[in-house]
Amino acid sequence: QLQLVESGGGLVQPGGSLRLSCAASGFTLDGYAIGWFRQAPGKEREGVSCISSSSLTHSADSVKGRFTISRDNAKNTVYLQMNSLKPEDTAFYYCAAYRTEGMCLMRRASFKFWGQGTQVTVSS
Repeated sequence: QLQLVESGGGLVQPGGSLRLSCAASGFTLDGYAIGWFRQAPGKEREGVSCISSSSLTHSADSVKGRFTISRDNAKNTVYLQMNSLKPEDTAFYYCAAYRTEGMCLMRRASFKFWGQGTQVTVSS
């Protein structure tokens, strides 16, 4: 069974940090592009950061300089390091995957496998 499982969410104060993990089971992430998306209440799901199978990355303007996506193929895991968190970063965060050797395109329709998500709340 192919699964992506997110972890690492929680409650953090503004300016704080969290590291989210996305662990794959049932398949290897090698050869897959991985994206992190988020959805706040009443809003559309939006792309946050994306990493290609060759570890090229890009991120949404709203998180550039604060969030870093990385992958460890040996651990079959992708990470999202989130620093300088703001209340507007509060959302449910999802990781997703699709098989490609090219650039990671942060379009929801491209992604075939999705995790169940983890809640991130930034509040004092």
